[in-house]
Amino acid sequence: MESSQSVSRFEAAQKAINSIGLGFDITLDINFDNCKSIGSPLIFINNDEQHCRHLEIPGGVTIPNVPNSIKCVRGESIRIHSEVLTLHQMLEHFNHEMRLVGETASGHFCASFGLSGRCIKELASIKSLAYDGWFIKRYAVELERYHGELHDYVKEAVPSSWDPEALARFIERFGTHVIAGVSMGGKDVLYVRQEHTSDINDPASILKLLKETASMKFKDSADNHGSASEDFSNKKENIFMIHRKRGGSSKKMYHSEWLDTIDPQPDVISMHLLPLTSLLLGIRGSGFVSHAINLYLRYKPPIDDLHQFFEFQLPRNWAPILSEIRLGSYWKHQMNTWLQFSIFGPKLYINTIP
Repeated sequence: MESSQSVSRFEAAQKAINSIGLGFDITLDINFDNCKSIGSPLIFINNDEQHCRHLEIPGGVTIPNVPNSIKCVRGESIRIHSEVLTLHQMLEHFNHEMRLVGETASGHFCASFGLSGRCIKELASIKSLAYDGWFIKRYAVELERYHGELHDYVKEAVPSSWDPEALARFIERFGTHVIAGVSMGGKDVLYVRQEHTSDINDPASILKLLKETASMKFKDSADNHGSASEDFSNKKENIFMIHRKRGGSSKKMYHSEWLDTIDPQPDVISMHLLPLTSLLLGIRGSGFVSHAINLYLRYKPPIDDLHQFFEFQLPRNWAPILSEIRLGSYWKHQMNTWLQFSIFGPKLYINTIP
């Protein structure tokens, strides 16, 4: 049993270290499976033998041949009770935790509050948000020193013009950001989402509901044991409470029992991300990529339709230019001889015979 736990710890730590420098699309939830695994990092990390060493990971795990530029920091366990925040305040809070700038709704944010990955319309319905939960960070691996140098194959893939297919292919291949750090451990959190149609206007009422439900979730009682992974929703008041657990065992158990399963089964609970656009400065075509990524993050079209979305960003003439229209009786006569309409009736009839 101890051997299998050590393997799990080793594999988790290896995944965390190997993810450093990979591309990531922040419209997706944080998950190793969502990393842009293309065989090598997007950024230069010196990994020759002279610049590598064995890295000690909390939990008795040693990872060999880790670049000196990647460090490991021991974490801590903390319970966080948020205030009742507006959408923009919560977006800033979530993005700050991931070291992102702005109010982009990341895939991690959407997944936490029970929203779809393409949650543009759902965001407009949000009145307030809050959460209460335990964050068990066992350790974090991250770049200690980084000078922002992309590999040549990434630079060469930057389109030099507004090429919709090439831009879509670039984002699909490399993502929108670069992973610079990963926090490992577990978290057990209750998230509350209140919609504008809710009649509750007192934030204290939302906090009271959240606190009472969280106390039941996190205490070791028979009631908690049976409902450890169930979500709650109050349709009448349009309040939704979502339970998210990451890391440790996925089985229903007491909270204290779950805590004991985190060390042998840690998972990624947070990421530190660098905008890919900040690393493209000075590269020909970087302006097109930056604009494309900004549009993608703002409107979140499906990745399979991204090239078509970019097609519509090109300036187009949706009507004939005045100088191209032939005027005069001759033009009207010619048009009337071969195209005749009859709009009186249930159908439209077109006579194409001169």
